[in-house]
Amino acid sequence: MSQAPRTRGIPNPIRAGLALAVASVSAAVVLGPAPSHAATGTAPTCAELAGRQIPASAISLPTTGGRVESATSVTQVVSGVTVEYCRVDAALFPVDPAAPNIKLRIGMPTEWNRKAMMFGGGGYNGTIPDIAMNVPLGRADQPTPLARGYVTFASDSGHQAGPTGSLDGSFGVNDEALRNFAAGDALKKTRDAAMFLIRHGYGSRPGQIYFAGGSTGGREALVVAQRWPDAFDGVISAYPAWNNAAEIIYLGYLTQVMSRPGAFLGPEKQGLLYNSAVAACDGRDGLQDNIVSNADGCELDPRVLRCPDGVDAGPTCLSDAQITSVVAASKPLRWPYRIASGEREYPGFPFLSGADMRTPFLGFGTTAPANPMPATAGYGLQFWDQWVKYFLTRDPGFNSLDIDPRRPGKWLPRISYLSTIQDRNNSDLRPFMRSGGKLLLLHGAADELVSHRSTSDYYQRVRATAGPGQTQKSVRYYLIPGVNHANVGPVAFAGTWDSLTALEQWVEDGRSPAKPVAIDGRSGITRPLCDYPLWPRYRSGDPGSAQSFVCSR
Repeated sequence: MSQAPRTRGIPNPIRAGLALAVASVSAAVVLGPAPSHAATGTAPTCAELAGRQIPASAISLPTTGGRVESATSVTQVVSGVTVEYCRVDAALFPVDPAAPNIKLRIGMPTEWNRKAMMFGGGGYNGTIPDIAMNVPLGRADQPTPLARGYVTFASDSGHQAGPTGSLDGSFGVNDEALRNFAAGDALKKTRDAAMFLIRHGYGSRPGQIYFAGGSTGGREALVVAQRWPDAFDGVISAYPAWNNAAEIIYLGYLTQVMSRPGAFLGPEKQGLLYNSAVAACDGRDGLQDNIVSNADGCELDPRVLRCPDGVDAGPTCLSDAQITSVVAASKPLRWPYRIASGEREYPGFPFLSGADMRTPFLGFGTTAPANPMPATAGYGLQFWDQWVKYFLTRDPGFNSLDIDPRRPGKWLPRISYLSTIQDRNNSDLRPFMRSGGKLLLLHGAADELVSHRSTSDYYQRVRATAGPGQTQKSVRYYLIPGVNHANVGPVAFAGTWDSLTALEQWVEDGRSPAKPVAIDGRSGITRPLCDYPLWPRYRSGDPGSAQSFVCSR
């Protein structure tokens, strides 16, 4: 396995010599002399990394350099495996003195497999993801990247969250911090700094570098493939919020609708809606099992749940005002103006998602939106509130209910600008494909926070741009029945897949995923992962076995 710098796409006969030359130049100009243990390939001691300066020249985007703040020897049981590693905490310094640092963490194992994995964040980020964690929707009975011997690393994306954690958007008042998060600048800065420290610690670069993330992290996974096609060999993007500004416009509309008197659905009515949708759609895949496989074919007219005379009569029916909210949530919202990113609409959510009372915080929440925004309102509604206060108006006291995202008035130019850094919608992944990059796209069909319809839209754009043949060589998209946002709480099917092994085999051995299977770790039920737009239809045999299903159109 080569330890040379990235030379993907270069003909094999000249690759080795060129890689050696590049490595020598890189070491001399940017990284300095290799550490004394480089020739043996042994792991670094933490003492060699503590206090090390990270030069600005090692980072391709503007910073004022960085510094290792601590380096600690750790012995930790990860996925049942005892792992010894050096945990390195570092800070990258901004150009704007008023901007916060980027804080990053690297786990450098003693027994290194010569690979690296970067993790994405979630929500508005602001904390460093756990470097010992698994990839999103990864199987719990398979080792995490750190347990496999990967160097793992991640950052807080350039700001430190307050008590509200991933719902803290206050950093958005600073332009550099905003770009670090929204445009993804912190991703490349973190990656470059990690490569510098890995090279100093081990004396060589990784043979392969991967990225994995879900939600905001899924958007970040697409950002690195779009903006830096040579930076990562393989990417796992799960339930990606790639069109972040477009979804926020939709969430603002939904917030306004649900704030109207009597329009909010409490948890019991959310459960009524979800259960009604399952009852209406469950058997369409050939099996009554509470798992709706044909999600795009699931339709429910909410008027069948209407209370007599449209007046709220308790948890067994919906009032006219509540039906209006349900329709607003489930239908696409198209805005009557142009924004610079080119996005014109957000596709809305199926009734199987945002109305699931089992995870109300991620969906509608348990409390109607209001000013000030309740902490028990839905996650997406609070996300809108933070965006208005800190990204759009930059006024923490602003009432987010005062802005109608369909008619934003004087705020339209700012919305349009924000769309250019938040909608990461470049569908031309051909540079990433040409460099040998592979992308696995995953989304749960019952996601209540990021619409799977949106991911399907992006995948179809990629196919239209690159062509079906080239897309099939480099991208796979699997819509997993019954899975909600990150398998949080009770779900119909807590589908997981060893996507990392599949990605390794595709990148390193040229073996593309063949008949992948998802498993619910709670029940042992399995389902085939079907190339979108195919979905698993029950044929015959054991209902709990993937072999009893066939991928159908």
